[in-house]
Amino acid sequence: MFKSVGLLNFAMSKLKRMNQTYTISNSDLTFKSLYKIISENQQLELSQEAKEKITSCRNYLDAKINKESKPIYGINTGFGSLYKVKIENDKLHELQENLVMSHACGTGDEVPKEIVRLMLLLKIKSLSYGHSGVQLDTVQRLIDFYNQDVLPVIFTQGSLGASGDLAPLAHLALAIIGKGEVYFKGKKQKTKDVYAELGLKPIQLQSKEGLALLNGTQFMSAYASYLVLKSYKLKYIADLVGCLSLEAFDGNLSPFDPLVHMVRPHKGQLKTAKRVRRFLTGSELIAQEKEHVQDPYSFRCIPQVHGATSDTLSFVKNTINIEINAVTDNPNIFVEEDTIISGGNFHGQPLALALDYLGIAMAELGNISERRTFQLVSGLRGLPPFLIAESGLNSGFMIPQYTAASIVSQNKQLATPASIDSIVSSNGQEDHVSMGANAATKTYRIVENIERILAIELLNASQALYFRDPVKTSPFLKSVLISYRNEIPFIEKDEILHYSIQKSINFVKSLEIDIEELLD
Repeated sequence: MFKSVGLLNFAMSKLKRMNQTYTISNSDLTFKSLYKIISENQQLELSQEAKEKITSCRNYLDAKINKESKPIYGINTGFGSLYKVKIENDKLHELQENLVMSHACGTGDEVPKEIVRLMLLLKIKSLSYGHSGVQLDTVQRLIDFYNQDVLPVIFTQGSLGASGDLAPLAHLALAIIGKGEVYFKGKKQKTKDVYAELGLKPIQLQSKEGLALLNGTQFMSAYASYLVLKSYKLKYIADLVGCLSLEAFDGNLSPFDPLVHMVRPHKGQLKTAKRVRRFLTGSELIAQEKEHVQDPYSFRCIPQVHGATSDTLSFVKNTINIEINAVTDNPNIFVEEDTIISGGNFHGQPLALALDYLGIAMAELGNISERRTFQLVSGLRGLPPFLIAESGLNSGFMIPQYTAASIVSQNKQLATPASIDSIVSSNGQEDHVSMGANAATKTYRIVENIERILAIELLNASQALYFRDPVKTSPFLKSVLISYRNEIPFIEKDEILHYSIQKSINFVKSLEIDIEELLD
């Protein structure tokens, strides 16, 4: 599960290309296969079945438009509150390009490149089912972008999380028609210049294609997919760091006894307690006789608190797994049934609720982590105040706990649900929205903060464990400490701790963990 050397960087842009290919078909994309695509930097291709479904749907739509004169929403009408305006057939190409350009209203920070890559992948997957009416060339262009690392510049602000992630996906779609900007070969460039270099021509969007590209939940679901994978890793690290703190605090093993958890058998609680027992196997510290019979909740209730986050992760993963295998644009085209239906699959409420839940659950991992850090620096159980010799002359580890507390408090503010909010848009036609995009971006910040909080706890636990020598921790935890202390040695007197915290964050980021196994 854990390797102390041979480090993995989760950032997709830095992964070594493995020259393997993932075939997008009508079978479900699982989180395990998603992680393999990411970690092995696989190329994408469409299955023959997917190509046929996309082509069949496009041919059906063309025939439908030529045969019928009545308006069909989103195909030969305006959009949103302009749904009553009929558009003539010779204007449909212009309608689609106008839609893309007018909706490219994103602002704020740029979306991280690893999220943009996931947006491309998930949009390809959604279009591959043949219910969206796009040209095969349009989907293939998205695949070309993914395979050649042509990443559209997309912004974090602008989506209400209903009617699709309109603004972010419009910036993605701009690149298809040769407009806007993209990252290519490590630098931001005008899309038209990259097209010239690659010998590509802009796609001429046909009826319904602009809406198919802009409607959809791929901004929210890309963030959610990334956050699920990263959160599974951080949950494992939280268990690991919690064990180191328990050892440093000379804590008790009895609260982790399986008998305790069998009478309250929440799955996450059981798994967490079992993992802690496994991590501590062979520890002299945990086995030695204790002067105290009970530990503070932040140690004693690790299975209950961490376990609840684990169960939340399972729920969120299952919700997102449905979403990344769904058709989420509008209207939906059903060739065999000979019908086109305007529905609401673009509405992000399932994602908004799941992302809010994930943010709350991950914030709690940080909350309890900071409490363990507080206990370690409090001068209890034979540890020196603030984990430093000559405290008074030295402030030691007083202020890292302040830093962790500040981040924890920020996470509490960020964990306020976005999904309970809504605002009327499109002149009242879109009168309830999910705010799932805001849930996504703020949960991203929460998860990034958890990495920092756990890194601060790890710094404190490593320092505290020096004062437990010569009594030793378990062989497994010792292997972790050896690797850690090669990067961040014992601190004997005051120094600039910012550098130690940053090194600790980098260590947490670089831990190689078998995420595929965690997803079981």
